[in-house]
Amino acid sequence: MVRQLVVNTSGQGLHEFTAEVEAAVRASGIREGLCTLFVRHTSASLVIQENADPSAKRDLERWLNRLVPDGDPFFTHDAEGPDDMPAHVKAALTATSLSIPVSGGKLALGAWQGIYLWEHRRRGGRREVVLHVGS
Repeated sequence: MVRQLVVNTSGQGLHEFTAEVEAAVRASGIREGLCTLFVRHTSASLVIQENADPSAKRDLERWLNRLVPDGDPFFTHDAEGPDDMPAHVKAALTATSLSIPVSGGKLALGAWQGIYLWEHRRRGGRREVVLHVGS
């Protein structure tokens, strides 16, 4: 089963969409297999991260923004603004696809794990994630 999910973001940061992925896995009817996610953008990424304590999310966001700051004069690719090239670098440093085992009809995530789209642009927007569930 292949399906497209839409994650709407309001700006930079981690946006959890675990529930939407879980619902798609349930709807697939697959009991054992693999769920693959792929983000169709060069300025956003995917990550599995802690979803219990919001400070973990904030610390990750602050760390990556310190590592690759918006408006860095080193970058020349700024056609869409000072966050343009930094967003591409952040996406290159993180993941554009994830694979999660499906066991007993459910994602085999750990107790504190959630699935996030990591928006690297200031303005955010409509992000497309392709989901494939297969056995």
